Amino acid sequence: MTETLPSEDVPLAALRPRLAAAMLPHVPFDGWSAAARDAAADAEGIDRDIAALALPDAAAMVDAWILRADALMADALAAAGPLKVRQRIRLAVWSRLEAAAMDREAVRRALAVLAMPQHAPLAASTLWRSADAMWRAAGDTATDFNHYSKRAILSAVYSATLLYWLDDDSEGFAATGAFLDRRIDDVMRIEKAKAGLRRVTDRLPDPARFLGRLRYPAV
Repeated sequence: MTETLPSEDVPLAALRPRLAAAMLPHVPFDGWSAAARDAAADAEGIDRDIAALALPDAAAMVDAWILRADALMADALAAAGPLKVRQRIRLAVWSRLEAAAMDREAVRRALAVLAMPQHAPLAASTLWRSADAMWRAAGDTATDFNHYSKRAILSAVYSATLLYWLDDDSEGFAATGAFLDRRIDDVMRIEKAKAGLRRVTDRLPDPARFLGRLRYPAV
């Protein structure tokens, strides 16, 4: 029989992804619930009361599961070697889908939790956090406006692809792969258009400098 872990032995933060992973086989039957958490705790040899402290409710359970998915995605990109940015972004999204391929019902139930009105802030924050994790894993270091625009666009691409994937019955999720490629192509076209616009605006006069000359004419 597996020995239970006293609370002082393992930090709660370290237990959360472990419990979330162990919950996955039970979520299709029990949802993201105390019953699924207790079954996971028993399987992992963790005291149920400690598990309840680590994952007190469905929101915390889903949050821990998404954090774990972010970490697995980062590991997949780190192991991929040198790739172009487009390839790394595609891999970032695709690796998440591959990792969840056996747990699509758990994903559906997680989205149902996030769709609840009281969980709208969590849904927004976890989506943004995942988009940020994907860009960082892809090597993005932007700190200007592009930092935000890239994450907003990838959030839309990822969420649309995830919803498409949930109902995809094609072999090897080939239809989802094609859908994702089309979305990324759209993003690349937007990025090229933005780059062209920047080249144009860089050649335009600086309004601030012009106004400064009106106020302080050269003598």
